[in-house]
Amino acid sequence: MLELLNIKREVEKLSNILGKAEGCLNLPELSAKIQYLDQVTAQPDFWNNPTPAYETLQEIEYSIFYKHQQYQRWCSILEDIKAALELLELSADEQLLQEAQTNLTQLQQELETAEIRQLLSDPHDQKGAFLTITAEVDGVDAEYWAYMLLRMYCKWGESHSYKILLVEESCGDFAGIKFASLEIIGRYAYGCLKSETGTHQLQQISPFDVTNRLQTSLASVEVIPILAESVEWEIPEKDLEITLLRPQGNVNRPEIWVRVFHIPTGISVFCNQERSQMQNKEKALAILKSKLFAMPTAGYAYALAQGVELDKIQPRLIESLSNKLIREYILHPYTKVKDLRTNVETLAATEVLDGKIDFFIKAYLQQLNHTTSMTQEALDNSK
Repeated sequence: MLELLNIKREVEKLSNILGKAEGCLNLPELSAKIQYLDQVTAQPDFWNNPTPAYETLQEIEYSIFYKHQQYQRWCSILEDIKAALELLELSADEQLLQEAQTNLTQLQQELETAEIRQLLSDPHDQKGAFLTITAEVDGVDAEYWAYMLLRMYCKWGESHSYKILLVEESCGDFAGIKFASLEIIGRYAYGCLKSETGTHQLQQISPFDVTNRLQTSLASVEVIPILAESVEWEIPEKDLEITLLRPQGNVNRPEIWVRVFHIPTGISVFCNQERSQMQNKEKALAILKSKLFAMPTAGYAYALAQGVELDKIQPRLIESLSNKLIREYILHPYTKVKDLRTNVETLAATEVLDGKIDFFIKAYLQQLNHTTSMTQEALDNSK
């Protein structure tokens, strides 16, 4: 009976959330927008310009699925749970109870994800993300901690149905990784994961120390948006130094890595995970363009357009965000994970390291939106 009562309480909360969501969706306006976009795609010259055409198709897919069909699906799941509760009040059924709990958990997670996405308003938030993890110092403990973070973000991405590609990896000398870069493909990957940029600190008994000493390890995380194809600018060739490994040794397993170095800023990108050297070169250049476009100097492309001297763009500015300590993970003498920006914490450290980080993401975005709103209000009042 207690389980039924808890489920009923959660169902009531979710009903209220969906009621509010219906008002936010404005379904009649959404249907009209879908009809308009359908008319646009029907035009004979629609594919004359492929890039905006593709973006229009993405907008249709998002409007129909994530906003329209998804809402109707949530309502259907909620009705199924309510129907199951009515049957369970008449007769106990362990299988039906388990099904109701599973549906409830699924609905809670999807609504939590939708609530997070409501906090994402920056144009870059809808993009995919490049995520790079770097062990802060040489040593097996730091390198293993970097690997633990890599696993955490892979688990998070898998649980949200993102496509995850390993772009670059340098293995540690004994265990773990020195650094690794992931390409996380899917809508809103960057908007969610931008909260993870910074230094992450782990405190635990070292699994590699026979004396069982307490060890503190650091790893930095950098997250940048995947640059859309619609952003049309090129990096001048004179600013690039591209290193291609010439074929040698085992011809059956040739090395095809590519390193791209941006001379004005000192940014270097290495790529070795694609099937050909040409693909690795294209991927490395795409990552470099994304890094430059996301720079704190309002972006490399903007700097070029405004005639900013490139030697004014300092590499240290790029590293400043990832050097800031943002989160502590404590596994000994007790378990706790605390975000130092929002003060949100949990004792469920194992769950966090298994990729359950949405509540940290949500708290950061809420704080960010609140700060942005206050800044805008102060600017409006000063006019």
